[in-house]
Amino acid sequence: MSDDIDPANEAAELAEISQQSVGKRLAYYTKKSGPGWLQAAITLGGGSLAGALFLGVILEYNLMWLQPLAMILGVVMLSAIAYVTLSSGERPFDAIKRNVSPVLAWAWLIAAMMANMVWCLPQFSLGTGAIQQNLLPGMFEGTGDGAKYAVGAVLLIVAALVVRAYDRDSRGVKVFEIILKVMVGIVVISFFLVVGKLTASGTLEWGKIFKGFIPNFKWFTEPAPAIAAAIDATGESAPAWKSMISGIQTDKIIAAFGTAVGINMTFLLPYSMIRKGWSKPHRGLAIFDLSTGLVIPFILATACIVIAAGSQFHGKWDDILTADGAVIEGKESGFGKVVGSYARQTYPDQFDGLDKDAASAKVAEIQGQLSVEEKKLAAMLVERKDGDLAKVLSSLAGEGFGRIVFGVGVLGMAISTIIILMLINGFCLCEALGRPGDKKLHFIGSLIPGFVGICFPLIWKGDSLAALAVPTSVFGFSLLVIAYFTFLLLMNSKNLLGDNMPKGGKRVAWNVLMLVATLAATIGSIWAMKDRAMFNIPVGKIGIGVLVVLFLFGILGFASRNKKST
Repeated sequence: MSDDIDPANEAAELAEISQQSVGKRLAYYTKKSGPGWLQAAITLGGGSLAGALFLGVILEYNLMWLQPLAMILGVVMLSAIAYVTLSSGERPFDAIKRNVSPVLAWAWLIAAMMANMVWCLPQFSLGTGAIQQNLLPGMFEGTGDGAKYAVGAVLLIVAALVVRAYDRDSRGVKVFEIILKVMVGIVVISFFLVVGKLTASGTLEWGKIFKGFIPNFKWFTEPAPAIAAAIDATGESAPAWKSMISGIQTDKIIAAFGTAVGINMTFLLPYSMIRKGWSKPHRGLAIFDLSTGLVIPFILATACIVIAAGSQFHGKWDDILTADGAVIEGKESGFGKVVGSYARQTYPDQFDGLDKDAASAKVAEIQGQLSVEEKKLAAMLVERKDGDLAKVLSSLAGEGFGRIVFGVGVLGMAISTIIILMLINGFCLCEALGRPGDKKLHFIGSLIPGFVGICFPLIWKGDSLAALAVPTSVFGFSLLVIAYFTFLLLMNSKNLLGDNMPKGGKRVAWNVLMLVATLAATIGSIWAMKDRAMFNIPVGKIGIGVLVVLFLFGILGFASRNKKST
């Protein structure tokens, strides 16, 4: 229970306000909201930025509907998690152990902790990039990785201070939530200003943008028209390029879909509600909180990023190459990465047994053999940095505007997500050690992903610091189905919910919606993992096997416990 909060009084207020007008109810709900905004702070991070940015680069406006759909399915599951937690009054980790399976409970907790640490890497990468490339350009030239560690340390200190405030008392929780609401607001306003400037410049085709909100699943496998035309122009090499682009497109789609709701968000929501002292009377407030604090900011921010990236980079090559196919200075790394992917996939035998230097020389050799048309296509696929987009916006809206406004938005996304990832990890460690509510242990647990995140220069050497969010988002998405499946079972646990278990049409509606979301997450997880390999080990297939085993543990454990209860 949260310090200095009287749940009985708040429950009485909720009962009274439920009889008031819609306007008064909404005003009260807005004042009392909080956990939904924490969800927005974590989902509006490096993953969402990278997913939306690269989605616009590869597919322009054709998948404007993808991230809103992912969020809607995610909110269905988060609403179910809120319902189960508030109706039962039990801590979810213990509830899963008793009513489903201890194996599934530990899998959920461990997967959430892994996601916290993995996802912290791109947030520190993104925040450092925003400061060095957008807000203070030129200050860090020639400083190497030392400056990255220094900036990362500052980000960690700021995040740790905010988390410490949350751990103090109920007033600290309120201050914490206000800080996060302000940061989410800054993110949304920043990207709104970006799209406003693009609209004023006359560069946006709003007809195509609105059409992109109509679901069309063919874009999961087909390249966008501009990319398809560029593929055809490569002649005999077209099949190889199409195959390579299909893999890139798959990663971008999974990353964009997977960053809407992550498995660690399913851990944050119930424990942040418990920390506020919420209970059964708060169920309506919880759904309102998710709808306003999470859905609206996420859809607005990601849509703005897709629009900006699609309008400025989709089908474009002249920011990477000169007209005769020469690579522009400073763009060699990103261009070489695309050519390297194409070369290794098209000529795998030529790379067998080569060390790093020899492989780089082989890529350079193949790059020299590419036609101008192939080079232009490769340039269209280069992962643009958030700084690249800011630079383009500056040329449209006046020097400094795009760079500063975009940088503020990006930094807000990064640091707010770092704070929430640290907060979640503290909850995880407390539950793992059976010491819920231990403030010192919570703070210690919160520091773990922060220290991991600072080490991103050791792990990521890519030209685009935002791009680290793509592989980490694919990893995180593959774990999400564990949480979805677990809470689908809990929603049908008479042993846990008793008379609060939905009945009749409501139960059917809940189960249909949750099954759709779980099925989508399952298909996405299999799609994300099936072809993954590391050091010639089929880690993707092993991961799918682990998911199958966890499903069996869950079903058998649930059936056994439900039978005993009956």
